[in-house]
Amino acid sequence: MNKLKYTGCWPVAPTPFKENEELDLEGMKRVLDCMIDQKVDGICILANYSEQFLLSDSEREVLTRLCLEHVDGRVPVIVTISHFSTDVVFKRALQAKSLGASMVMMMPPYHGALLRGNIDQTFKQFKKVDEAGITIMIQDAPLSGVELSVELLVKMAKEIENVKCFKIECSQAAEKLRNLIKIGGSFVEGPFDGEEGITLYEDLEAGATGNMSSAMYPDLIVPIVNNYLNNNHQEAERGYNEILPLINYENRQCGFRGTKFIFREGGVIKSDLCRHPVQQMSDDTKRGLLKIIKNFDLVAMNWGK
Repeated sequence: MNKLKYTGCWPVAPTPFKENEELDLEGMKRVLDCMIDQKVDGICILANYSEQFLLSDSEREVLTRLCLEHVDGRVPVIVTISHFSTDVVFKRALQAKSLGASMVMMMPPYHGALLRGNIDQTFKQFKKVDEAGITIMIQDAPLSGVELSVELLVKMAKEIENVKCFKIECSQAAEKLRNLIKIGGSFVEGPFDGEEGITLYEDLEAGATGNMSSAMYPDLIVPIVNNYLNNNHQEAERGYNEILPLINYENRQCGFRGTKFIFREGGVIKSDLCRHPVQQMSDDTKRGLLKIIKNFDLVAMNWGK
């Protein structure tokens, strides 16, 4: 068995809403319980796939507290704290640590196309969050529009004590992971694959030790990661190729809406509503997803039935 600390599948928890767009707090608890029953290695909350950009500050605080209290140490929890303001990010990190989070995840500072942190500003924001004394995962995602070079990532890994994990989901992720691990060495403790695992096998070959997918089917991804890390590469590749049509459909057709729909279908939550101005999935897209899903015995599709 592998001995790595940051390994396995740490998916993003969706945030359920009622039909009137209010938070569904009981549904949130059911989401977390379902994910734990999916045998995940950790849970990430308040990420982009949690619709964090549609939550108020007060709602974030309610959800952070509820999630950490409800999980109650059953698995590690990562709290996403991204924000343009360094002061806001730092306070979110302090709160996450005080409530028992194992890690925080953050993108570089950005606020639209014209407000993006440069190299120095980005480094200083992560350096400030380091003072909170909690493990940091850097999210390298196209959404921010900020270029995070391998050199900058390695500099942060070496010079910022709590920067240990890296979720790489940019274009040509495998090549970036390979270079990051090669140059960063032991300072890169948790190289992670992202973007729903659409390049999961290639990223594992490049040295990724973990994956952050959606919560739709981590029960299918966990064995792939574990098989690869335990040198069962042929079995890992077979498993990846088997679920690749599902990964592709989620990534290209559904986005974060797909998990909420499947959780509703499986009785985990009552509504798959996404807050305005997000466009709801069409019936055709839902039928297409169900057509692929029927090929797999997903925990989420049976959990609440």
